[in-house]
Amino acid sequence: VAAVALLAVARPRRRDLTWRALRPAMLLGGVLVVMSLTLYAAIERIGLGPAVTIEFLGPLALALLGSRRRLDLVAAILAAAGVLLLTGTVPGIDLLGVVFALTAGAAWAAYILLSQRAGRSLPGVQATAIATAVAAILTAPLLVVVLLGLEPGAIALVLGVGTIAGLLSSALPYSIDLVVLRRMPRQRFAVLQSVHPASAALAGLVILGQALAPWQLAGLALVTAANVLAVGFGARTTARTSTRA
Repeated sequence: VAAVALLAVARPRRRDLTWRALRPAMLLGGVLVVMSLTLYAAIERIGLGPAVTIEFLGPLALALLGSRRRLDLVAAILAAAGVLLLTGTVPGIDLLGVVFALTAGAAWAAYILLSQRAGRSLPGVQATAIATAVAAILTAPLLVVVLLGLEPGAIALVLGVGTIAGLLSSALPYSIDLVVLRRMPRQRFAVLQSVHPASAALAGLVILGQALAPWQLAGLALVTAANVLAVGFGARTTARTSTRA
């Protein structure tokens, strides 16, 4: 669904599709498959909270390794602490599930790097369209197996939910990521990814009425502080440097 929607919008031109331009987008498609499948496998074994926490080590490591300022380092550490507090820990974690989550984290870091490269190689959202098309081709056999295993009455529901998910959780966010990474350093983008767990916690409170424990509120505050440091103070520093120059 995401591939069809993005290809219809992007309409890649043949003259732009050289091998040099296509390679990052095709690699990105493979990374999308690995990132999604390993995260779902981790969630099945160790739960959503621990899986997302461990997966976040990928972009966090990217932010730490690429940081040149103490401020970015502090922001990354605060974001990591906040995510850990938000998601908590689960005793007796399945080791294979941890491996899946770590793999998803490595794929997430690769996704950030390749999205930046692919966005520079192709205009608009062409890179995202090609990446999702590659991912769709690679996962098509899995889709067929899943649909064949469903009860006839459930197929329409699954396809309907899949259509919505393809648009709202793949086509739209991947396109936004591509545009943002053209304008923002990947280290800062990696820090800002910590907003995902925080947004989920807020949505649970506002929409589902799930009360937040004190340590979860502390985690939310740390994530917010990390974003203020990374974006707010970082922007001020850049502005001051430009003014002096």
